[in-house]
Amino acid sequence: MPGRIAVLPDDITNKIAAGEVIERPASIVKELLENALDAGATDITVELARGGCGSIKVTDNGEGIEPEDASLAFSRYATSKIYHFDDIYKVCSFGFRGEALPSIASVSRVELITRKGESLAGIRVIAESGEIKEIAEAGCPEGTSISVTRIFEPVPVRRKFLKSELTEQGHCIDVISRLALSHPAVRLTVIANGREILNVPAAKDMGERLALVLGADFLDQMFFFSGEGEGMKIHGFASGPSLTRANARHIYCFVNKRFIRDHQINHAVMTAYRHLIEGKRYPACVLFVDISPRDVDVNVHPAKLEVRFRNPREVYQLVVGTLSHALEDFSAPPPFRDGDRASETRLPPTHIHHAGVEEALKRYSLSSGGGRHFLERPIFNRSQSTPAPAFHLFEQREDSASAPITFTDLAFLGQADGTYLIFQSEDWMILLDQHAAHERIIFENLKKKAARSDSPPASQRLLLPEVISLSPRDFITLKELLPLLAAAGFEMEPFGHDTLVVKAVPAGLFLPEPKRVLMDFVEEFANRESASLDENREKVYAFLACKGAVKAGQNLSSAEVTALCADLDSIPHVQTCPHGRPVFISFAFRDLERMFKRR
Repeated sequence: MPGRIAVLPDDITNKIAAGEVIERPASIVKELLENALDAGATDITVELARGGCGSIKVTDNGEGIEPEDASLAFSRYATSKIYHFDDIYKVCSFGFRGEALPSIASVSRVELITRKGESLAGIRVIAESGEIKEIAEAGCPEGTSISVTRIFEPVPVRRKFLKSELTEQGHCIDVISRLALSHPAVRLTVIANGREILNVPAAKDMGERLALVLGADFLDQMFFFSGEGEGMKIHGFASGPSLTRANARHIYCFVNKRFIRDHQINHAVMTAYRHLIEGKRYPACVLFVDISPRDVDVNVHPAKLEVRFRNPREVYQLVVGTLSHALEDFSAPPPFRDGDRASETRLPPTHIHHAGVEEALKRYSLSSGGGRHFLERPIFNRSQSTPAPAFHLFEQREDSASAPITFTDLAFLGQADGTYLIFQSEDWMILLDQHAAHERIIFENLKKKAARSDSPPASQRLLLPEVISLSPRDFITLKELLPLLAAAGFEMEPFGHDTLVVKAVPAGLFLPEPKRVLMDFVEEFANRESASLDENREKVYAFLACKGAVKAGQNLSSAEVTALCADLDSIPHVQTCPHGRPVFISFAFRDLERMFKRR
């Protein structure tokens, strides 16, 4: 039976409110950055310890807070953004609910130091577990500095839901990158564990900021678009059909410079690309929607990540129409050629750095290697090592003992749908998924080669090195995983700011687009959970096996089918691919006879 109704005390209500606003360290970074932008800051520094799980410090050169208002900032519903109810429907700032600082202070220790430009001295306010602990004058530059420590100590259960420090740092970098995209005139610096990992200077235009935040590779293959409808305008950059990603993480949508997640707008973007990109691939798009505050409700989500449009159909149609029209007119820019001054002068200023990297690579010394270009390698390579015991299919006969059948003993009948290989033995019909089978073969071979400590991993040198320009978060992710990729046969190294050069790929894998494979690899591992070295290594091998395996819908010759069967007989665990899908299924002819009522 429920007890009597009671009014909850402030410390509990504050923690409940904090649970809606502060989900993880990245939520704290987001709220503090938005406050800094609302204060007119043009230079912001973010300092993270242990990926934001240890401490977070945000320093800005904004206008600061009045001394008498500094302590009020930690009171719930205290805000300088609205004074009347109708003000909610014409909000142009980021923070207006008055919940950010009190929510943060209820689950951590917060030290705020601020000074207005005309004040001789600043003020320090320390709040902990929702209570003001100290207020005193302090010497400080103009602007505001907020340091957050003991994060989630008052709510230890919340700490158990945090991911690895690298994952949490990645979420923080995502928040910073999104705000950097929407505010090109603001300089942003990020320091992690005492080391600068991101320095985004103020940019003159959106294209320049896009290259700085997402990488020059993005801008090289993106086009500008703009459109106008009744009471709204949209503009931004989108990728051509040749540049796609493994998920929708690179579709950014901003409404009045506020980053939002909107399934309807994402669907509109995907609709514009329908029939232009392959299935299960996503474009990159940075979309800005400028609309009257009265036509959009930004107060529908505690963390202000969702909005509600007054006329959602009009927004949807404007996005689809503008992008579709721009895609019709889009043509990829001509590649830069050495000595081609005309193409060089056509490059916009934001591409000059990327062109310099390309030119430098031509002088980049590669160690000599006798291998051919990796595209010349056959799809299947018969291993010369001692084969493992063959896997056997067992037919449970009624009149005899079980008879083992190896894959090379089966009669190949043909290929169905360019994907399934059809075999038969004396009493069985077997359907083999060629992609799943080749995945398992590559996976087991990669594991076998890695286990041999007496020789380095087999690599195939590229005739021309691949340069990959990444976003800050993706660069950090890939750099952390370089040892695992090196063990698999990749040869890569940092090459300037947020750039890597790929000089070799694993031998025996069909990887015609190393850059795309590695970008998909980053997408796969960007939000990975903390795992042991062995678990991460096997995830890498499974990913490479999937990318390097023969694809569904690819026709195979009889010789390739024979090699595939021989390789299957040489490895263990052929029942499933590394992701757990079945490699083959079998039917007894007597069961087929029953199905056709012949028995």
